[in-house]
Amino acid sequence: MVSINDTVWQRKDLIDIESLSIQEIEAVFRVAKEYKDRLEDRSNSFTELEGTTVVNLFIEPSTRTRVAFEVAAKKLGASVINIASATSSLTKGESLRDTALNLKALQADIVILRDKAPGSSLQLSKWLAIPVINAGDGAHEHPTQALLDCFTLHEQFKGTIKGKKVTILGDILHSRVARSNIWALQKLGAEVTLAGPLNLVPKEFEAFGVTVCHDLKSAIQDADVVMCLRIQQERLTGSASSLKEYKRLFGLNKARMTWMKPDVIIMHPGPINRGVEMDADVADSENSVILEQVTNGVVTRMAVLAYCYNAYKNKR
Repeated sequence: MVSINDTVWQRKDLIDIESLSIQEIEAVFRVAKEYKDRLEDRSNSFTELEGTTVVNLFIEPSTRTRVAFEVAAKKLGASVINIASATSSLTKGESLRDTALNLKALQADIVILRDKAPGSSLQLSKWLAIPVINAGDGAHEHPTQALLDCFTLHEQFKGTIKGKKVTILGDILHSRVARSNIWALQKLGAEVTLAGPLNLVPKEFEAFGVTVCHDLKSAIQDADVVMCLRIQQERLTGSASSLKEYKRLFGLNKARMTWMKPDVIIMHPGPINRGVEMDADVADSENSVILEQVTNGVVTRMAVLAYCYNAYKNKR
């Protein structure tokens, strides 16, 4: 069993990054690294969630996040129930509160929620005594994505990202990933630049203490990390022409890689619109850590699940 009985993590829920301390973030990194190392030996098994039932309540569709949480929970010994938007009673008019009461009656042990409504995970956590983990609530936050992204950088930079220059490129306006990463990166001492077209990266984001840039070359030439975000086609008007225009002005390709540092790290939380945010020769380059992000998504979520459930048990 991995050591999670420290005094740093006392919360049963993970709702956001904004309220986390640096010590809590680093505790997740420590446990995630321990899980990662031990998973290399496939004979290792874990019992932190043995005998528990974890509910993936994904009112908003997802593949990567849902599967990563499912794999993480099962590796810790839990049984997992997946409730998708199409099969949820919420589509029949049931309120989130009634769903919460039913989950309580069914004796679920942990609920992982993804919903289109900002604040839904926080509300659910007030109705349930069991742990609630936010897997994305509208354009508000996506805390486990930021934790896995920063854990990936923590490993790439040998234990610290303090002073590193990180450019987040793409649809910042609609992105919960961007918001969570801004909080996490700044807490860990990184310098953050937001880049993209004016309509997707408004100047108002400077209130977060970041630099806002609408010129691609200026935004990426000194960056240690370029994190691309999905251009959310459903948010754009005149989709085809808008995507073409984005690619022309901000898409990463082999030629534009020459504008960046030779050892720049390329990231993307997925899903990638290849040929829009980046071409295949960028996504699949030696600079890319995109698949490492996927791997780290499992162990980071294992750490979060173990910590939250342990805190819940200790408070009962």
